[in-house]
Amino acid sequence: MTWTVPPGNLSYRAFRDAVVFIVFPAALAITHGRNLGWQVNRRALRNTLIVSAIVLPFYVVGSSLPSIRTYYPMWQTSPALVEFLPHTLQQLVVVIAAETYYRGLLCVGVSEEFGFKSVFISPVVYALHHVGKPPIELVLSGPTDVLFGAVDYDSNSILPSIVAHGLGLGLLDWLVMHDPLIPTETVLGWLRWLPITL
Repeated sequence: MTWTVPPGNLSYRAFRDAVVFIVFPAALAITHGRNLGWQVNRRALRNTLIVSAIVLPFYVVGSSLPSIRTYYPMWQTSPALVEFLPHTLQQLVVVIAAETYYRGLLCVGVSEEFGFKSVFISPVVYALHHVGKPPIELVLSGPTDVLFGAVDYDSNSILPSIVAHGLGLGLLDWLVMHDPLIPTETVLGWLRWLPITL
């Protein structure tokens, strides 16, 4: 966290995250004989479809919330494909970096020693990295980390969390730049029982 990047510069963020969260964990994995879950197998493909189907409704519903629509997209872009696609690809690098660190290094990478308990190593740190984001996202970050960790642990692969997180974030950016699929008033009515700002 000491290597700060300009908040609006996605290219710099993608570079920094690739170095810190992909290169360094890969070096640790190579020198210590660890598996970061950089593999594709039949179970990983099945679990990718399952976890993506689970989180998709959260992105769709979330894209109608005022706090989410104000915060996203985190980096400047537009719905024009010539701008949105490069934005999404750079954002995917950020996601791959995060998943390599949180689910690869801190879950799959230590699963031989800790077994299923490795799923519960990173949720607090992951949640802390969501401080400053919309309250609903902060509240859901810990449980989401556990879900992603459990699926990646079962898969022995970080593919499920990369796809669910990466496609979800790209979808969220696309949705908030358009009229909500579900009217904001409807979603606020569903979630009015939550004691947080929506």
